Amino acid sequence: MEALLTALADPARWRLVGLLAERPRSVGVLAQLAGARQPQTTKHLQALERAGVVASRRVGQRRIYELRPGPLRDLAAALGRLADIADQAGGMRETFDRHGRSLQAERLAAKAPGWADGRSFSFLRSLSGRPDVVWHHLTDTALLSRWWTPDTLRVSELVFEARPGGRILHEYRDAEDADGSDAVAGRAEGFVDDVRPGEHLAYRLSPLLPEGGPAFTAHVALDLRPTGTGTDLEVHWRITDSTVASADFIAGIEIGFGQCLDKLAEGLAGDSHDNEHDGAEHDNDRRSMR
Repeated sequence: MEALLTALADPARWRLVGLLAERPRSVGVLAQLAGARQPQTTKHLQALERAGVVASRRVGQRRIYELRPGPLRDLAAALGRLADIADQAGGMRETFDRHGRSLQAERLAAKAPGWADGRSFSFLRSLSGRPDVVWHHLTDTALLSRWWTPDTLRVSELVFEARPGGRILHEYRDAEDADGSDAVAGRAEGFVDDVRPGEHLAYRLSPLLPEGGPAFTAHVALDLRPTGTGTDLEVHWRITDSTVASADFIAGIEIGFGQCLDKLAEGLAGDSHDNEHDGAEHDNDRRSMR
């Protein structure tokens, strides 16, 4: 496939492919129709033949070339599959496009400092696990790092001191940046304001601009309420100290933090399933020993 793409990338070769799609032709005729010299045309045809897209045969004094449609159909099918993946409903491209619309709107609104002050965002998730289990996922850095980034990012550095006045440091990179050679995708600093284990957590967090200053301050409150099947988690964001440059960050809050909470829900559901499985195996072992 790579050889085929390389061969077709040259405009002169693409022109020859178009001519051969109409009918087989000799080198001399192809050179005339393409407006090129015959030695150049021969070299282009040889490159296309090596790539498998044309074939040739000697007929008398002439060499005739014909197009082989199979490789082109294979290429078209491969391109079609790529387009289908990109167009998948609910896929990454759809999320990226949605973020792009939000980004455009926020940039237009960011006319002066304080433009987003007072803005709020609310989230609600029904989670598996008791409030004490959910609390552990909200405050333990090993568990927090599993979910506290959107889908395409990963936590690269994390400090979360779950006590009033405790420090928060949250750095994240592209999820595929395995060796950390790419630029940091984002960094935020803040402090914990209120801690009521299993019930309420509040903190302030400021994403940092490239030059190091805060883009805005997010006042985040998380409330846990036990239910018959687990825990309802309510999260409220309130924005203060917004700068004009904060538009790009604020545009991603609804999508990005929503994805974080979805990952938290999936992780808790997986842990709950594993615990049920382990419990069932333990019961079976006890019965077999009787």
